[in-house]
Amino acid sequence: MKFPSSSDQRCKDLLDSSITDLHRISDHYKIEDLQSNFFKDIVIPISLYLDSFPKRKDPYLICFTGGQGSGKTTMSYFVQEVLSNHCGRPSMGFSIDDIYKSQEERKKLSEEVHPLCYIRGVPGTHDISMGLDLIKELSAADIDSITKIPSFCKPEDKHYPESDWPIYKGKPDFIFFDAWCGGAKPISEENWAGPMNDLEREEDPDGVWSKWSNRELAKDYQKLFDKFDLLLMIKVPSMDFVYRSRWIQEQTLAKTIKDPILKDKIMTKEEVYRFVMHYERLTHYILEEIPKFSDIVLKRDEQFLFTIAKAP
Repeated sequence: MKFPSSSDQRCKDLLDSSITDLHRISDHYKIEDLQSNFFKDIVIPISLYLDSFPKRKDPYLICFTGGQGSGKTTMSYFVQEVLSNHCGRPSMGFSIDDIYKSQEERKKLSEEVHPLCYIRGVPGTHDISMGLDLIKELSAADIDSITKIPSFCKPEDKHYPESDWPIYKGKPDFIFFDAWCGGAKPISEENWAGPMNDLEREEDPDGVWSKWSNRELAKDYQKLFDKFDLLLMIKVPSMDFVYRSRWIQEQTLAKTIKDPILKDKIMTKEEVYRFVMHYERLTHYILEEIPKFSDIVLKRDEQFLFTIAKAP
C-alpha cells in the first residue's frame, strides 16, 4: 500500500472515529501543547499504513527510535490506540526502559568493568534476553493467553514487583518497541573520538566505559534489532534539543507521580543534563546514520513540531 495522505477519505474517517480516544490518552499522560494537526497528519496516516499489513501468524515488530524525549513512547501509545480500538488490529507495546538489568547486575558490572556501568541507559545495561523472551511468548500466544509485560520504575531504579506488571490478554497483530537506540549499530573504534562532554572528560577520559558499551551493542542488541519489521525514527534537530526534551519529560513525569517519596526522586534540571551526557556519543550516531535506513522518518523542529520527512 502506498503511504496514505491525511487528505484521503480513509484517513478522515479514521480520525473521526478515534479523535476522542486520542485526546483522552493525551490528557491521561499530561501531554500538553500538541500541534493542532498532529493526529490528522502524523498519527492517523502511520496507523492506516500499518493497518494495511496483511495478517500473519507472528506479530509484526515495529520499532520507534530516536533521542531521549523525542516522543517515541507517546507516539506508540497513540498508534496502538488507533490500531487496537479503531482498526481491529490488536496491538501492544513495551519500552527498552522496561528491560533494564537489575541494580545488582549493574553493580557487578561497575566493579568489573567501570563505575559508569552502574548508571542505567546505555547499551550493556539492558536485559535483552527479557525482551526477546517477551516477543517469543507473545508470538506463541493464543486468544486466551495471559502475558505479563515487564515494567520498570525509574525513580526507584528497579522493576516493579512482577505481580504488578501489566497484563496483555491474547495475541497481538503488532508489538511496538520504543528504544532511544533502536536499530543502532556499533561505531567503528578505528578513529575513536576523545571525550565528548564533561561526564566523559571527568569519569571516562580513556574511553573504557564508552568502548565497553559500544561492544555490548554489537551483541544481543543486534539479535533484537534484526527482528524489526519496520523502523520509524523521530529525528530531532540537535543534541541540545535532546537535553531540553529530556528535561520536559522529567517535568511531565513529576506531574503524573502521586507518591511523595517517588516525587522526591525526580531529577533536577542539572541532574537531567548530566544524565543525558551518558547517551551523547551514541545519540550523535543515531541522528546522523539511522535516518538513512529507517523506513519512516519523522522530523521535529525547534518548535517541537512534527513532519513526515520519509515514508515508504
